[in-house]
Amino acid sequence: MVSKKVSIGDRLVGEGEPCFIIAEAGVNHNGDIGLAKKLIDAAREAGADAVKFQSFITEEVVTPGAQKAEYQKETTGADESQFDMLKRLELTENNFTELSNYARNKGLIFLATPFDERSVDLLDELDVPAFKIASGEITNVPLLRHIARKKKPVILSTGMATLDEIGESLEIIRQEKLTEIILLHCVSCYPAQIADMNLRAMQTLKLTFGLPVGLSDHTTGVTIPVAAAALGLELWTGNHPAREP
Repeated sequence: MVSKKVSIGDRLVGEGEPCFIIAEAGVNHNGDIGLAKKLIDAAREAGADAVKFQSFITEEVVTPGAQKAEYQKETTGADESQFDMLKRLELTENNFTELSNYARNKGLIFLATPFDERSVDLLDELDVPAFKIASGEITNVPLLRHIARKKKPVILSTGMATLDEIGESLEIIRQEKLTEIILLHCVSCYPAQIADMNLRAMQTLKLTFGLPVGLSDHTTGVTIPVAAAALGLELWTGNHPAREP
């Protein structure tokens, strides 16, 4: 099945096009705007098409008493709560304005994953060319609708969702008259093991939904990206295994 191509900035993503590479900066800036700019520099040096951060208002996505996930405890310590960790990693609106301008001046497409509606609005004001939706939000109907109403392409990570759940999420997005969607196969482990990646799931997604398909990669090393490229990968983003909220 030939899937529809999706425009992200000045790039087409889809069958027959070069793989679209997103450098995942995430929250690995540790709340330091200077380090965030160095991540952008590294993305530019590596030849990525885009660089992506994560945008959230801590008070809107986690309760004060929430504990960290086990993988977060292992990599960042168990002494602070998830709320305190995210607050430490949260960037301001001015930070995002500065980073989006910096990335564009470097010739990179600037993207971010929003986790709440205020963050969606901010990114829309910054004129991001697409929205990435984290796999954990694939059943977050209010957030899906809010993003879809911005009428920009959506990159939807599937994570642990079933095919039925993915189909329901696509229907919600399409109800808002948005059809430019890219699906990402994603194994929700941090880090993900090569033996668990099941890259043929990308082909299942393409055959089932007829959309461009990529990989949200939580593995370390280059084995999986190379193997995925051999299977016709259309978009790749590498998520750092330590601190994805």
